[in-house]
Amino acid sequence: MNNSIVTEFLILGFTLKPELQRALFIVFLLIYLVALLGNALIVIAIICNITLHTPMYVFLLALAIVDIICTTSIIPKMLGTMLTTGRSISYESCMSQLFFTWSLGAEMVLFTTMAYDRYVAICFPLRYRTMMNPHMCVTLLGITMVIAVTNSWVHTGLILRLTFCGPNTIDHFFCEIPPLLSLSCSPVRINEVMVYVADITLAIGDFTLTCISYGFIIAAILRIHTAEGKRKAFSTCSSHLIVVSLYYSPVIYTYIRPASSYSFERDKVITVLYTLVTPTLNPIVYSFRNKEMRTGIQKVFAFLRH
Repeated sequence: MNNSIVTEFLILGFTLKPELQRALFIVFLLIYLVALLGNALIVIAIICNITLHTPMYVFLLALAIVDIICTTSIIPKMLGTMLTTGRSISYESCMSQLFFTWSLGAEMVLFTTMAYDRYVAICFPLRYRTMMNPHMCVTLLGITMVIAVTNSWVHTGLILRLTFCGPNTIDHFFCEIPPLLSLSCSPVRINEVMVYVADITLAIGDFTLTCISYGFIIAAILRIHTAEGKRKAFSTCSSHLIVVSLYYSPVIYTYIRPASSYSFERDKVITVLYTLVTPTLNPIVYSFRNKEMRTGIQKVFAFLRH
């Protein structure tokens, strides 16, 4: 239920200086186009190429869809505030944006699932098809969806219970929980506790499981006898771990701290890493460096040229 008497919020964004706004508009527009086109190519290539209908690419497909949803829920509105003086967003639109942004929880679970998939493929190659059968893939994707939707509903629902009766300026570039809590006229202790619990269970929990999977993968790589094989394997794992770290580090930093330590100016920059940068890097790290994926994308371009 909406207990708020505030009907709209004003999104402050990164800066109010026109010259900086123009520069940031170009930067974030390029980031959005790269993220959108890169992830859209992955979706089309995987759907249209039957040879890519394997567990690894199905998880990549899900990751690309999540990235498209999350970036699209944030960047277009942010770009609009940079172009015009209209920085307002309705209460309902703000809550919708919050819901879809928190579906990024699916990305955490997908990182863990993809790490587990690679662990099985590298450590148990002869049993891979049996262990990662279609039923297992559907189950893992179902669990991911349930966790993401539940996470979004819980946090959005708790925000909807709050009363906003005073200042309505969100000191951020989108509707984010910490700045919204600072505007509430109601007690926010339960919201802070639930954000902390979600960060412990989802962010730290998934990050730990992901690192464990890659730990086993690295141990298996060390048993590879050829130097070239080790180099290629370590190159792939290291790039994956860099992207995972870029995502988890700011998420954990943002939500696990006491509310009294928030600095919205600093947090805006940190938030960019997991809401905008990571979705842009995912296609490059997880897909474009993959030979089968590149072949699938080339087929898409070949089809479009005819």
